[in-house]
Amino acid sequence: MPKASHEPVRTCVACRQEAGKRALVRLVRTPEGGVGLDLGGGLPGRGAYLHRDPACIDQARRRRALERALKAAVGEETWARLLAEGGRP
Repeated sequence: MPKASHEPVRTCVACRQEAGKRALVRLVRTPEGGVGLDLGGGLPGRGAYLHRDPACIDQARRRRALERALKAAVGEETWARLLAEGGRP
């Protein structure tokens, strides 16, 4: 009998719903103070998770949830890339 794998659970900063780590995208604050996407999930630094759903991305932007969670400003290019990557599993 194969061993059941365990997937870590994370919380979306926009809708506050829990989901498996693979269902969310991670954003990380870089050492320089910027914000970038961590598609592999292994970059060091302060991270925040967000559903790939455009509604959650929009909600996080309106509420400035990523800025609060990461304690850094999120630039326009990061939002654009997040929306472009949003539909991918």
